[in-house]
Amino acid sequence: MRSIFSTLLLLACSFASVSQSRINIIPKPEKLQEMDGNFPLNNNKILVSKEFREVGLLLADLMQWKQNRVIVLQKGSVPPAGSIVIEKTKGNKNDSAAYTLDIKKKGIRIAASGYAGAINALQSLAQIILTQETKTSIPCALIEDKPRFGYRGLMLDVSRHFFPPSFIKKMIDLIGLYKINALHMHLTDAAGWRIEVKKYPELTSQAAWRTSYGWKKWWNSDRDYAKEGEASAYGGYYTQANAKDLVAYAQKRGITIIPEIEMPGHSEEVIAAYPQLGCVGAKKGQGEFCLGNDSTFIFMQDVITEMMAIFPSTYIHIGGDEAGKANWKTCSKCQQRIKDNNLKDEFELQSYAIRRMEKFISSKGRQLLGWDEILEGGLAPGARVMSWRGEKGGIEAARMGHDVIMTPGGTCYFDKYQQDPTTEPEAIGGFLPLQKVYEYEPMPKELEADKQQFVKGAQANLWTEYVPTMEHAEYMVFPRIIALSEAVWSERKNMEWGDFQYRLSQHYKMLQRLNVNYCRPSDRVEISPVIDAPKGTTTISFSSEQFKPEIRYTIDGSLPTSNSTLYTGPFSITGSALIKTAIFRKGRMNQRPDTIDINLHKAIGKTIVYNKKYSSSYVAQKEATLINGYRGSLTYQDGQWQGFLNDMDVTIDLGKEEALSRLRSTFMQIIGPGVYMPHFIEVSLSADGTNFTPAGKTLNDVSPTDSKLSFKTFEVDLKGKQARYVRFVAKLQRGFLFADEIIID
Repeated sequence: MRSIFSTLLLLACSFASVSQSRINIIPKPEKLQEMDGNFPLNNNKILVSKEFREVGLLLADLMQWKQNRVIVLQKGSVPPAGSIVIEKTKGNKNDSAAYTLDIKKKGIRIAASGYAGAINALQSLAQIILTQETKTSIPCALIEDKPRFGYRGLMLDVSRHFFPPSFIKKMIDLIGLYKINALHMHLTDAAGWRIEVKKYPELTSQAAWRTSYGWKKWWNSDRDYAKEGEASAYGGYYTQANAKDLVAYAQKRGITIIPEIEMPGHSEEVIAAYPQLGCVGAKKGQGEFCLGNDSTFIFMQDVITEMMAIFPSTYIHIGGDEAGKANWKTCSKCQQRIKDNNLKDEFELQSYAIRRMEKFISSKGRQLLGWDEILEGGLAPGARVMSWRGEKGGIEAARMGHDVIMTPGGTCYFDKYQQDPTTEPEAIGGFLPLQKVYEYEPMPKELEADKQQFVKGAQANLWTEYVPTMEHAEYMVFPRIIALSEAVWSERKNMEWGDFQYRLSQHYKMLQRLNVNYCRPSDRVEISPVIDAPKGTTTISFSSEQFKPEIRYTIDGSLPTSNSTLYTGPFSITGSALIKTAIFRKGRMNQRPDTIDINLHKAIGKTIVYNKKYSSSYVAQKEATLINGYRGSLTYQDGQWQGFLNDMDVTIDLGKEEALSRLRSTFMQIIGPGVYMPHFIEVSLSADGTNFTPAGKTLNDVSPTDSKLSFKTFEVDLKGKQARYVRFVAKLQRGFLFADEIIID
C-alpha cells in the first residue's frame, strides 16, 4: 500500500506560492540552525546501517524512489557526494529517541542510537520535504533533537463507530509525522466489540453489531444488538490478521498500538453475547461483569492472551472506569467474593479484580494500564494509570511510585467542541480550542521533583459517540493533535504560541494536499478583559487562531467597519462599554462581530452569601464568581461558569441601599453532559437582610430536549425599586445549572 506521503509528492508541484518557504518543523526541535544553500533531491542513494534499513525504505517510499536506492552501509566505506546517510551511533538507552539531522549541500546525514531516533529524524526530514513548494531541493540545516516525554499518544475510540484498517493506517501516517508514538485503540465498549477472538466467536458475530448507525439514537432507545449479516446490522471488527498488519505498519513508523479491552464495566455487548458473565444472567440489564464468577476471569484471561499474541505493546489497557456497582451489591456470588477475601466493599471488589488481572498480565511480561478509577479500593502493585478525571489521580499514582500518563478531560479530550459550538458539528459538549491544547503542561506543578520521573507523557483521546465518520474524526483530531505533539515533545522554554501559529500556518497546505479534513483556524476574536473594579477600568486584549489577522473594533456598540480602530495591542477603557470586534480581510468582515459587554455593575466586589452551596466539581472562582464582572465563554470549564446540583440561591449585600434598574443573569444549556436551563429565576429585595419582598420572576422558554449549546439571559425589571440586599434564586430543572454572573444595574 502506498503511503499518503507518496501521494502528496505527486501533488506538490501543483500548489505554487509567491512566498519563500523556510524550515517549519512541529514539534519544535531542541536545536535548529538554518544554513545557506540547498540539498538537491534527485533519486539520491540512501545508505543505511543495517538496523535502519526500514527507515531507508520509508524515505524511499516518501520520495517515490525505487527501493534499490536503499543500500546497507559497509564498514569503512565512504558515502559518495549527494547521498542520504542514516547511521546508527553509540548511545545509551535514555537517548534512543534522540537524533541529529545534518542537511548540507553535498549530502544528508541522520545519526541516532536507536530506531526511535532514526524514525524521529525521518519525520523531521519528511516535514521539511513536504512543506516545500517543490520536491527538487530542501534548505540546509543542522538539527539536534530529542523528546521531553517518552510517551506521546492518541486514543481512537473505534467501538462507538468502527473505522476500517485503511483509515487507521492513514491516521498512523499522520500522527507519526508529528512524532506521536502511541496509538491507543479503544476496541471494546457497549456500542460494539471490534477485535476477533478465536475462542469466543460470538464477540464478532454478535457483539460487534448493533441495530442503529447513530450512537445517540441507539443509546437512547432499546440498545439492541444485531447479528453479522442482518440487513439492519451496523458495526464491524478487525480480524486478527487485520490487527497484526496494523501493528506491523505502525511499528515501522515508530508507533506502538496499545489495545484496550474494557473490564469490569462498559461490557454490555459482551454480556449480550455471553449472559452468564453478568450478575443477572440476562442479555440486558447489566454493563458490568460478575466479579464473583470465576468464568469472568477465565474469559478475560483468554481474551488478553489472544491480544498479547497480536499486540506486542508493553501496556495492555483494561479500562476499569465508570463501573456501576448496584448489581454487585445484590449478587450473592459477588458478596461471597467480598466475604471470602475480607474486602470492605464493592470498591475493594473492583480493586480485587484489577489486582487479579494485573498479576496475570505481569506474569506474561506485560504491564496493566487503566483509567484512574483503578485507584479506587487500592492500586494493584504493577498497574500504570491514565489520569482522565483531571490530574489528581495521576499525581496520587506518581506519589505511590506508579507510572502515569496524563490525559485530563479538560485539555486532552478531543470529543469537545473546538470552535463556537453553534457553528460546529455536534459534539459531546465542552470547549477545547487549539491554544488551550498547546498550552497544556503535562507535568503537574504540585508533583514533587523526585516523583516527576513517573509521569511518562500525555495522550489525546477521541471518543466517538458523536463522531460517526472518518472525515469527522480527522476534523476533531487535526490540528489539535499537532498542538499536543509540541506540548509533549518540546521543552516549555522553547514554546511560544505566536511562533507555533506561524509554523502551523505553513503546514496547512500540506494537510490540504494530504486530503485531511482538519478544522480550519477560527475567524472568531477572543476577547480577554482584566477588570480593576476600584479604579473603574478594564484592560482589553484580543487574540485569534488566525496568524496575524487584521482586527478592528468599536467600543460604542456599533458594527465594526474597515475604517474602525485597528487593534495593535491591549487598551484600557473607563466605565462600561459594549465592545464589538471582527477580523477583516481585503476590506471585508470575515464573519459576524464578537461582542463583550463590559458592565461595572453595582454588585461587583460586594458580599455574597450562598444559601445553597455550589457544586464542589465546578467551583469556578468560588464566592467571587457571580460578582466579579467576568462573563463565561463557550464552555462551563473555563473557570467563570459556576455549577449547581441544587437550586441556585444566593443573597448579595450591596453595602448600602441602592436605587435599582434591572437584574440579569445568563445560564447555559448543553444536554449531552447534563447541563440545563433553570425552570425559572426569581428575585426578592430587602432593606435589612431579614425581611424580603418578591420583586419579579422570569420563566424559562428553552426546551430541555434542545441538544444544541444555548445561552439565555434571564432578566427582571427593578425600575422604581431600591434595596441593600438582593436574593436571587434559580430553580433547578435537572442535571446541572451553570451561571456566570449576576448583573445588578
